[in-house]
Amino acid sequence: MTAFLKPPALAFGDLQGCRAQFQQLLAKAAPPADAPLWFAGDLINRGGESLATLRDIIEMGDRAVPVLGNHDLHLLAVYAGIRKSKKGDTIDEILAAPDVDDLIEWVRHRPLAHFENDMLLVHAGVVPQWDAALTMELADELHRALIARDWKETLAGLYGNKPDRWTKDLKGIDRMRVTCTALTRMRFCNADGTMDFTTSGGLDTAPKGCMPWFDVPGRKTEDITVVCGHWAALGLMIRDNLIGLDSGCVWGEQLSAVYLAEDPADRKVVQVECNGCRSIVD
Repeated sequence: MTAFLKPPALAFGDLQGCRAQFQQLLAKAAPPADAPLWFAGDLINRGGESLATLRDIIEMGDRAVPVLGNHDLHLLAVYAGIRKSKKGDTIDEILAAPDVDDLIEWVRHRPLAHFENDMLLVHAGVVPQWDAALTMELADELHRALIARDWKETLAGLYGNKPDRWTKDLKGIDRMRVTCTALTRMRFCNADGTMDFTTSGGLDTAPKGCMPWFDVPGRKTEDITVVCGHWAALGLMIRDNLIGLDSGCVWGEQLSAVYLAEDPADRKVVQVECNGCRSIVD
């Protein structure tokens, strides 16, 4: 009997509620019906169709493989009464939906990392001192806490910038906060993995002594491909071991997707323009 190989996954950058552009990109890419669809977090918020976008992904069932981003966690926090909506948020329609409890249940059951075929999917970044195995262990630990009965207490404890560096002796909520911060918010850090949150700009805005997390020499995920989003100012970045997919759709730039072929030379980029995605300007 002939074995048929599954086609490579098609990975999307931050949708942020830009449903029309997502549908346009999906049609343009035309992935095979059995191709997995990976999403680098931030499915919703800031674009004009957050609820419809969320429903689209849910309806895809197991074919869709999204990880949680900071905007997805913000939705959970507002729902839980931990945080308040911010100017420019577009999550009110979700919170007012008659099935909001079911929608929130689905969101909070999404993982914070996914590893398959030597490709690691996260929203923001990976601490340079983490390899894929440790990243998945820490992500799963946080995931289990967020689907537990006391998930609201855990979520409330994830906010804050300290501790800002991973150490093996971290325990409890401090350990989970570092995990969450790295996977959903990190951009710059220094060589020992101390994270910096003073800027969200491009490479030329690196704080003194810091560099993009993926440029730290000897990072322990350099032998695999990390697929991520989150960093709109960086734009699309394609390297053999890094695929940065946030090309600023919600800011009127592009929405990007990449076929995750095993051979970097076979990875195909598909993009659409995103004029008019953002319905509310801060």
